Amino acid sequence: MAHRLLSCANRVSARFAFICTLSLSCTYLCYNIIFYRGTIMTNQSYEGRRCPPSKIAGGKKLLGKSDNCASLEVRSALDGSAAQRGSRDHRDQSKSPVSPGGHWTDMNLRNMSVAQKYGNKKLPNALIVGVKKGGTRAVLEFIRIHPDVRALGTEPHFFDRNYDRGLDWYRGLMPRTLDSQITLEKTPSYFVTREAPRRISSMSHQTKLIVVVRNPVTRAISDYTQTLSKKPDIPTFEELAFKNKSLGLVDTSWNAIRIGMYILHLENWLQYFRLSQMHFVSGERLITDPAGEMGRVQDFLGLKRIITDKHFYFNRTKGFPCLKKPESSSQPRCLGKSKGRTHVQIDQEVIEQLREFYRPHNIKFYETVGQDFKWD
Repeated sequence: MAHRLLSCANRVSARFAFICTLSLSCTYLCYNIIFYRGTIMTNQSYEGRRCPPSKIAGGKKLLGKSDNCASLEVRSALDGSAAQRGSRDHRDQSKSPVSPGGHWTDMNLRNMSVAQKYGNKKLPNALIVGVKKGGTRAVLEFIRIHPDVRALGTEPHFFDRNYDRGLDWYRGLMPRTLDSQITLEKTPSYFVTREAPRRISSMSHQTKLIVVVRNPVTRAISDYTQTLSKKPDIPTFEELAFKNKSLGLVDTSWNAIRIGMYILHLENWLQYFRLSQMHFVSGERLITDPAGEMGRVQDFLGLKRIITDKHFYFNRTKGFPCLKKPESSSQPRCLGKSKGRTHVQIDQEVIEQLREFYRPHNIKFYETVGQDFKWD
């Protein structure tokens, strides 16, 4: 009897063990099926989101890339440029040295190409707002060779003549830039346009402003010289500059004189911008020490000092600094023929009278900006 009971218990235990084993096996099989299906779907989803092969990587050009794919290609392009620069720098160590600034200019061209392809048109971060015949074109040409600056070459005159066209029109004029680059434009007449500070402030309170100033007497003569080259029948400088020369009464309604009253215009700008948002470039030092002046401009814009004295040489014929020949060009880069032209001869007595007129304006200007330009 005891033997039969023991045998029955063994059979029940064996069946129970078999049922448990079968249950565990089925559970394991189901888990594997579910896990494998999830893996397949995840991989298919990833394949659908994956960026198409880049041209840089040797793949075919595909349309319809997402923003993420585009940003990856930007990084790839920049990394590729960096790798090429490193490879070329290594090769150049065994060659004769290139002209100063040449390698740097090529780097700028590569960054420009990437910006044109992947960048966006943005409203400017900084403006060269003045002054006419002060050296604004030189500052623009010098700063735009910086790889982190993209500048509009022409003067848009948006905040003085074309404001009614709207910000979208203005933005459309700008070059494409990457997020790390500064967008810049130059219109010297902004500084003397009464509405310009308010309009620029409405666009952005954070806009940085560059003002290139020059001895107001020399500036007025340069202004007249330019006008005379276009309109040879205008009255003499003396006739335009004075209401009554014998009494020394200067005609401040003449634009060539009025522009040089810098403090008058600056007071209008300071109603809308902090002085710390404005940087004043000396037109005189821009000629004698272009690297020093451009170094301060780069500091003001928050840029690394890349433009240095190795990029300049003094052109004795023009009496003005030029950029040294880049590696990709057979000629140095100088400003146009209209820059550095010989001024008309003005009687010394007239010059002294104008100096006396400007002296109190200059002194107040020095005190306001905290910089002595030594024009007196």
